[in-house]
Amino acid sequence: MENASEKGLEGTGLELPKNRHGNLKSASTDQNLLEILRDIKVSKSPAVINYGASWCGVCRQILPAFCQLSNNFPKLSFIYADIDECPETTQHIRYTPTFHFYRDGERVDEMFGAGEERLHDRLWLHS
Repeated sequence: MENASEKGLEGTGLELPKNRHGNLKSASTDQNLLEILRDIKVSKSPAVINYGASWCGVCRQILPAFCQLSNNFPKLSFIYADIDECPETTQHIRYTPTFHFYRDGERVDEMFGAGEERLHDRLWLHS
């Protein structure tokens, strides 16, 4: 399962697809997530944040697809944030996985649960 010394995507213990566009990041601390959220607000570029947990079976099921989809939408920023690694900034997350979609620096949509086709459609809509 999770390697205690690794955090973020590496800490999931999953074999994940390679990201070809450099648009996939991992937030492994509260400070790191705050910086990413600030960058989203300032840059106003479209982004999606996947709030998950390494112990969540549904999160582990959708994460490889999330990483693969980052290759299909190079203009979108993809961020994975583990709620256990960012406890202060993810207090508002009540269900994992939760996806937040950003456009022009503002959160414009939210999706709960997994579903690769549903996620793809939302990404297409917000890219």
